[in-house]
Amino acid sequence: MKIIIIGSVAAGTSVAAKARRNTEDAEIVLYDKDMDVSYAVCGIPYAVGGEVENFDELTPRNAEWFKKRYDVDIHTSHEITQVDYDKKLVHGINLITKKSFTNNFDVLVLATGSVYNTPEIFVNRHFENVFQVKNISSGKSIKKFVDENEPKKAVVIGAGYIGLEMAEQLQRLGLEVSLLQRSKYPMSHLDWDMSSRIINEMKRKNIAFFPEETVRKVNGDGRLKSIETAKGTIFSADIFVLATGVKPNTALAKSMGIKLGITGAIEVNDKLETNFSNVYAVGDVAESFDRITRRPIYRPLASTANKMGRIAGDVITGGNLRHKGILGTGILRFFDLTIAQTGLTEKDALANDIAITTLYNIKPNKPDYMNGKEMVIKAIANKENGKILGAQIIGYDGVDKRIDVLATAISFGATAEDLFHLDLAYAPPFSTTKDPIHYTGMALNNDINNDTPLMTPIELLRRIDSGEKLQIIDTRSKKQFETSKVKGAIHIPLAELRNRYEELDKECVTVTYCNKGVTGNAAQNILLNKGFKQVYNLSGGNKNYQEVCETIQKL
Repeated sequence: MKIIIIGSVAAGTSVAAKARRNTEDAEIVLYDKDMDVSYAVCGIPYAVGGEVENFDELTPRNAEWFKKRYDVDIHTSHEITQVDYDKKLVHGINLITKKSFTNNFDVLVLATGSVYNTPEIFVNRHFENVFQVKNISSGKSIKKFVDENEPKKAVVIGAGYIGLEMAEQLQRLGLEVSLLQRSKYPMSHLDWDMSSRIINEMKRKNIAFFPEETVRKVNGDGRLKSIETAKGTIFSADIFVLATGVKPNTALAKSMGIKLGITGAIEVNDKLETNFSNVYAVGDVAESFDRITRRPIYRPLASTANKMGRIAGDVITGGNLRHKGILGTGILRFFDLTIAQTGLTEKDALANDIAITTLYNIKPNKPDYMNGKEMVIKAIANKENGKILGAQIIGYDGVDKRIDVLATAISFGATAEDLFHLDLAYAPPFSTTKDPIHYTGMALNNDINNDTPLMTPIELLRRIDSGEKLQIIDTRSKKQFETSKVKGAIHIPLAELRNRYEELDKECVTVTYCNKGVTGNAAQNILLNKGFKQVYNLSGGNKNYQEVCETIQKL
């Protein structure tokens, strides 16, 4: 059996490695038009900024290493230009010698990755100070330009993973950074009430953020001097970075007639097979499916590419591995802030007509006496069966641990109650006695199974604006109440509630709240036990409510 793999990096090399581990009988050949075979794409911004001292650290394995380790023939700077499926032949060109070549295959794997969604105004135009973070050579070009030209101002277009990472690193190098985004908020795949919190970190770190901006005009010849947006705003800079996302590189697949999915990537089954026999697709060129909804999804992440490659390599050589879908788990460091997400967001769940309960849990990663730092967990669970569906976390420490616990829980179908029962490690330097994960499970389970429902700030604002009669009870101290409060709230501290509950109407819809949610829940329980009909606890308390209100006022 002869396996030809087109493309390397994470997915292609994983196919080759797993196939060789399973059998010594296959001939494995890999072609890549790039000069580097296996490299850490996600590390490029940190090499640009100097956190990674040398780009060589991002390319630990070359073609020679793969040949010695796995007996895989890897040809870099070789581009496959055509596939003759009927004759089982690939045709290509050596990009160095310009000589054409042909090779035969029994099994073909497409690992052609992704290409940039380049703004139309920049297509087929070259400026020496405009860059995209594509591969190691592009990263080196950015670093070289910065070192040789000592730019003072940078414009980064796009506020997703790469955009935020590049903004951070350029600012660390001493540049004044402006960050432009087409949508209202950075990291737009998150719910807006979470992604809006990233803007506060931008302000703290002097990153100028400009939402809802699209480039319509470029000014300069050879070197870009400035751009003009659709709003008429002009941004001048010494260096520009385009971080406008990627799309699957399906040109070769299209020329073969391979079926694409609704996401625009190659449609595959759980064996990573395409609609052509013995042709597989893996990594950023392939469509995946959502582990929860089972619907097609395109989320180009290195972790997914690695898994897809391993699965395809196993299947090709007779193994039983199958692709089980993804949650789209991702994490990002932006200066001191960590931003993470797994599973469905609230907007995803609503778009799929799933009845959910939503929690905002504000807790420190460890005790205050150990310098614990708050994180905000927004988690959703299925209202009908209690299963955890997704979570977003933003905080300064311990976010990675919690998002991975939640991703694991979702993968195995855990319910909100299951989170409470998790036997997690505890010691003061690492966590609180009841971890934020435990609190997340407790609060969601209270809503779903214990008749102590939560209300989000958005829902409360909607009800207030509709004129619905509500009793809103602030259970905090007088000083806290006078500093900021929910519109229309009355002040009854928790310590006085048992003696003053008769001042309230048991038949009226009641909302209790404190600063973050725990005391509000205690007040909720008191009123329910006293016979009140409908009592909600404001999720995330006044702190979360004020954050949401502040964002809405800026819209």
